Amino acid sequence: QVQLVESGGGSVQAGGSLKLSCAASGDGFGSYGMGWYRQAPGKERELVSRISSDGTTRYSDFVKGRFTISRDNAKRTLYLQMNNLKTEDTGVYYCVADYYIEAVSWPRYWGQGTQVTVAS
Repeated sequence: QVQLVESGGGSVQAGGSLKLSCAASGDGFGSYGMGWYRQAPGKERELVSRISSDGTTRYSDFVKGRFTISRDNAKRTLYLQMNNLKTEDTGVYYCVADYYIEAVSWPRYWGQGTQVTVAS
């Protein structure tokens, strides 16, 4: 069982930056693939980025070059550095975990979400 708690969301002007964190509790953090999803108002939840247990990363096209995912296994924490934010990045950002993060379309474990609002 894994519990995930996000932090770091907030409001920012377009072009600004935010860094999200996700603190995980439970055993085996280093063995889990981790990731970030987001849900904009009126839209479906979508993958933002994921990082496998071996550190392999993947980004959706709409954040490539702007967002960076990373993890600190010693601290059991996942991060998402978001730069050059756009208004369309507004939404609730969810931290996720799954042993098979590369293969599943709906990860097993989800945090409660943190709101990111980007103003023009």
